[in-house]
This record gives sequence, C-alpha cells and structure tokens, in this order.
Amino acid sequence: MNLPNSITLSRLVMIPLIIFFYLADFIPFGKLVAAILFLVACLTDFLDGYVARKYNKVTTLGKFFDSIADKVLVMTGLILIVAAPTLGSVPVVYPTWMGVVCAIIILAREFIISALRQLAASKGVVLAADMGGKVKATAQYIVITLYMILAFVETDLLASSEHLALSITNFVFMILLIATTFLTIYTGVSYILRNTKVFKDKETDSGFVSQSEENKEEVEIEKNDDLKKSE
Repeated sequence: MNLPNSITLSRLVMIPLIIFFYLADFIPFGKLVAAILFLVACLTDFLDGYVARKYNKVTTLGKFFDSIADKVLVMTGLILIVAAPTLGSVPVVYPTWMGVVCAIIILAREFIISALRQLAASKGVVLAADMGGKVKATAQYIVITLYMILAFVETDLLASSEHLALSITNFVFMILLIATTFLTIYTGVSYILRNTKVFKDKETDSGFVSQSEENKEEVEIEKNDDLKKSE
C-alpha cells in the first residue's frame, strides 16, 4: 500500500474515534477532541490526492478508498450533529427537523452520484470528480466542524441554552447548513447534466441490419441462378 492510500486509510480509522469522543460525555472536552479529529480527517482528504498526483501514485484502489472514506466521513459527521444530544438533550443543529432534512438531501445526493459513477463504470466510462464537487466537500467539512465545535461549547462551557449569543450562532450556522445543502444540490444536478451520455443505450443500426439482410437475399438469388444454369 502506497503513501496516498495509507493516508486515505487513516481517514477511515479516525471515523470510529470521532464517533467515540463525540458521544463520550464522560470524557472532558470529548466533543472538542472529536471536532479536531474530524478536521484532521478532512485535511487528509486533500493531502492524499495531492501526494498521489505529485508523486504519480494514483491507483484504482486509491480512488475507490478515497470515495468511500469521503462519504462515510460526511455521513458520520451529519448523523452526529443532527441526532446526538448535547445541551438540553437535543442535537446541536437547531431546529432539528431542518437539520434532518438537510442531512437527508446531502446524503441522497452522494448516493445518486455514486450510482451514476457505478453505471458509467459498467459501460467502461470513468467519471472524474470536478471542481464543484471539491467546493461542495469543503463547504460540508467546514459546516460540520463548526457544529461540532458548537456542540463542545454547549456541552462543556455552557450551563444553559438561554444565551443570546448561542441563539445568534445557531441561526448563522443553520443558514450555512442550508446554503451548503443548496450547493450540494446544484453541484449534483450540474454533474448529472454534464454526464447524461451515461444514460444513453447503444442502439442497433437498423439500416445496417436491413442492408445486410438484403445482401443475403441477393446472394441467395445469385446462387439459385447459378445452380439453374449449371443444370
């Protein structure tokens, strides 16, 4: 296993640690540790690609692991911030229903694009990631990290949710999450529209088939005429 693949694998290894520290309320500053680990995991997403391109170590295995690690990391972060309780036994994302809707849309987009790439691969076509996808991933990483830090503040530094600054922060973060969701939708739709050729089936050239049939009939007629002349 080369260096870029090892970096990608480290991102997968950090995911269980992120879950543990975020949920382990008995550990002081556990959510802060989870936020730091999540941020480091996000940075490895850019590092492994940079190393692979610079040293010409891009491999099929690396592309596969990188795609899986990215999606699992985002999925983990979203589920934690919209489902795991913090201050007042509610998730850090407020209102909760909006966070759930955004998380479903973001994850649905990732599954749809993965299905599109799988369909393309079955036809021997490789769909590479574009700049829009990288911008989208960066926005997701930033929003999830900010929410994890906010969860730390609510859990370890505040005794009550009745703070004006906290309400303002929740409002700003929700706007960022909604904006990221719209960005996710936009980049997903754009990616699909640019690759609509994947959905086209190869059609049999009926004209060619018909012409072939006519040629066969002409050959058969010529053969019959030759037989008659020989008799």
